[in-house]
Amino acid sequence: MKVSWQVTEAKDKAKFGKITGYMFKDSALVKRALTHSSVENSSRGNYERLEFLGDRVLGLVVAELLCDLFPDAPEGILSARLNMLVNAEICAEIAVETGLAAFIVMSADMKHGSARRMVNIYADVMEALIAALYLEGGLIVARRFIIRYWTKRAQDSALRRRDAKTELQEWAHKQKAGELPHYRLVKRKGPDHDPVFEMEVLVSGFAPASGEGASKRQAEQAAAEIMLRRENIWA
Repeated sequence: MKVSWQVTEAKDKAKFGKITGYMFKDSALVKRALTHSSVENSSRGNYERLEFLGDRVLGLVVAELLCDLFPDAPEGILSARLNMLVNAEICAEIAVETGLAAFIVMSADMKHGSARRMVNIYADVMEALIAALYLEGGLIVARRFIIRYWTKRAQDSALRRRDAKTELQEWAHKQKAGELPHYRLVKRKGPDHDPVFEMEVLVSGFAPASGEGASKRQAEQAAAEIMLRRENIWA
């Protein structure tokens, strides 16, 4: 499998169509959805704007899916499950599982990046692809794709161990009748190419907890996990 969108190679196009469940007419749109910004002087553009749109489409469809699957669940529980289902880990997991990751175009340096960086790239491309499906096929096509890959995960979400932020959100919701954790940046250190963020999480009535990570999201997860362990929610 070539790591690019080759419209002239029928087998690659057929495999991509099998992944998406849709045959694109606009190859330029697909190329943009699959291209990382590290590809210099690319006439195809990159996926960043599409990722922004796809993130919103994914959130809408998954929220609708959760309301259908869990008609009696309160808003706080639905929000926690939504956050778990649209996070980078789930999007990247689906990108790898379906074979979408093999079509991503990026610079040679990016291909040898950290595991965390690759997770973020795979997740971004998944959201960009959803945007491309939405732009060309409309919400019906985008929804069909999302339902295909997210339904089982949504059904299992009540049984899976949640990530630390989701678990803390549910716990805080129960403790304070709907109140949610608040995260704030404490400091950022290190060079631009290898930053370290320290984030603090606050839940009313409890001492704050802080954690570090290579991104704000990672640091938030670390802070949430520290609070969960300190309060004996997680062993």
